[in-house]
Amino acid sequence: MDYDYSELVAKTKNWAGQAADAGWINQAAAQELLDIDARTPQALLGQGRPLMVAFMGGTGVGKSSLLNRLAGQAIARTGVERPTSKEVTLYHHRSLQMQQLPEMLPLEQIKTAYHDDDTKKHLIWIDMPDFDSTEQHNKEIVQAWLPYIDLLIYVVSPERYRDNKAWRMLQAEGNRHAWLFVLNQWDKGDAVQFDDFKKQLGLAGFDDPLIFRTICIEDKEDEFDALRSKVESLANENTIKQLNTRSTQVRTDALRQRLTACLAILGSDRESLGLDSIWQKRWQQTTETLHKGFVWPIKQLANFYLKHNKIPADGSLAIWDDWAQSLFEDALDDIFIQAEAKQLPTRPLKQQLSAPRGKAAKIVIEQSQLGMRQALANPGNKIQRFFLKLMCFCEIVLPLAAMSGVGYQLLTGFYDSSLKHLEYLGTDFAIHSTLLIAISWLVPFFIQKKLQPSLEKTALKGLEKGLVNAMALIEADVLEALAENRKQQRALINQVEAILADCVIDGPARSAASDKDLERMLID
Repeated sequence: MDYDYSELVAKTKNWAGQAADAGWINQAAAQELLDIDARTPQALLGQGRPLMVAFMGGTGVGKSSLLNRLAGQAIARTGVERPTSKEVTLYHHRSLQMQQLPEMLPLEQIKTAYHDDDTKKHLIWIDMPDFDSTEQHNKEIVQAWLPYIDLLIYVVSPERYRDNKAWRMLQAEGNRHAWLFVLNQWDKGDAVQFDDFKKQLGLAGFDDPLIFRTICIEDKEDEFDALRSKVESLANENTIKQLNTRSTQVRTDALRQRLTACLAILGSDRESLGLDSIWQKRWQQTTETLHKGFVWPIKQLANFYLKHNKIPADGSLAIWDDWAQSLFEDALDDIFIQAEAKQLPTRPLKQQLSAPRGKAAKIVIEQSQLGMRQALANPGNKIQRFFLKLMCFCEIVLPLAAMSGVGYQLLTGFYDSSLKHLEYLGTDFAIHSTLLIAISWLVPFFIQKKLQPSLEKTALKGLEKGLVNAMALIEADVLEALAENRKQQRALINQVEAILADCVIDGPARSAASDKDLERMLID
């Protein structure tokens, strides 16, 4: 495998926390990822570690007696008191010293017995507390140790092999471990119970389970030696490596399934991109309705501004009122409805759209005032402004030209009359000259007055233009929020896909066991 499982789990949990905080996945989905267990036997004991073998079973089935028989001495507490096992008992070679264990496995709650048999250095035997005990602490200890176990020896008795709590534990652990089964106290059982137990294991996924019938009474023949021999045959580097590889594969598959499920919760880029066109279509319809409703308010606002040269501070003539805000929010809510229909997360979408939702009124006020001021600063259209400037020019130039012509006639008439002793310019000339000068001024003045645009119409036009700009800005603001939402979505998807890519396994999805009996201990 080309990855570190514990590192994958750390990345996954970090991603789950971020995605949950941002609302992209619900708390239940996040908790499934946060609850992923990164603990493995490899993490506890490192390279070259021994095989971790644990006796697990319900109250009174004889687990501790089996460990004592294995050790040849009383190392695990037994008795009639139930629950009998209240602590973890370890039995291993003296050379293996566990100086420090994880916080959830305190040394003070562990009883340890040692042996000096060098042929069994690669085995650690563990007697687990009775997990069906009424004491919650026992269950917590079992749950804390399970991730570190390679081989679980599931011990039952003829009278308790159908125990529901034990059965649920078996189903929950399933393919995370290798399994051997012991039908203890066999002197009290019969073949029917054995066959029924084997049938129950078949329902759990074991096609041909290895079941050993034992008796916790000395000088009675049973299959205990076969059990011990089978376990000791598994305590080799190759088998430990296979079990470790397979356990990591199983955990990785579970991790991959949960991440894939979260990818489905995040939704697709294509569905998110479709929200843009939905918004644009919905906003176009809303804009048409808003413009119809703005006709009367903008007339009142234009008249007020022309009279007072300001916008009323009390908001009494506000264009964007509760009615307009309600229509805008209805349009935004339509996005959420469509997002839910496309099975897209809506909580981060609502967070992204909260800013445009609160900015709409401000945008309308700013753009409407700006549009009106710009319109009043440059009234009329370009043609009107051109002719107005032309008439202003003519209003000055034409009278000056007329006066220049009249002055020239006065000079030349005076000169000619003095030389020829003619009568100087008369009354007709004076009247005609005055009329010429007056007309040369009055005509452009009159045209200018007629072309002068109405300030009220100009203010209305400016307000309408400002509202058009405001509607466009609001639309763009929402589109920008949708784009940011898609960006966050894509970033989270990329992170998940990167983790999934790191889950790639070299070789087959399941490593085949080299030992045929080992295959019988595993669930696919």
